[in-house]
Amino acid sequence: MSLINMAKREINCKIVYYGIGLCGKTTNLHYIHQAVNPHDVGEMVSIDTETERTLYFDLLPLELGKIHGFNIRFQLYTVPGQILYQQTRISVLKGADCVIFVADSQASKLQENIECWNELQEQLRRMNKDTASFPLVMQWNKRDLQDTLPVSVLEKYLNPYRVPSFEAVAVTGKGVIESLRVGINSTLRKLERI
Repeated sequence: MSLINMAKREINCKIVYYGIGLCGKTTNLHYIHQAVNPHDVGEMVSIDTETERTLYFDLLPLELGKIHGFNIRFQLYTVPGQILYQQTRISVLKGADCVIFVADSQASKLQENIECWNELQEQLRRMNKDTASFPLVMQWNKRDLQDTLPVSVLEKYLNPYRVPSFEAVAVTGKGVIESLRVGINSTLRKLERI
């Protein structure tokens, strides 16, 4: 849930990139960090293992100006995708205002993506979030690789709520900013209803 600091006239929102290991969550944040105006973005904090995989989270603070006299700040996090870090994923997900689910489009990754999607839904339910109305964005990443599934298959298995979805190639930035923009707008619409 967004943190509102009345004294500082500041609203902090949290967007979490969720998905299996090596699906491109951290690559999304690296691309955003380079693409956004340096005045609007803070330092990227990343904690990696020796094999360059995210161990805890990546954090990228993003300033979006003012709305109704409040400074709006988005903090972008990624969860570790490795199965062994389930508890860490749960901790990072707490307080999320929006989730961008990054799916690896390769056919060989479908079952892992489905298991990860089911885990996300279960965690949102445990946090008393209605998955059908919670701000979600689906990103079909790695569309440049061989052996990718048709988008219709990904939609069938991973997008039962028909939330906005984007084809992406995070290493080149294709679909990255579009996914983030929809995530930010969904979060802001939710804030307006509070």
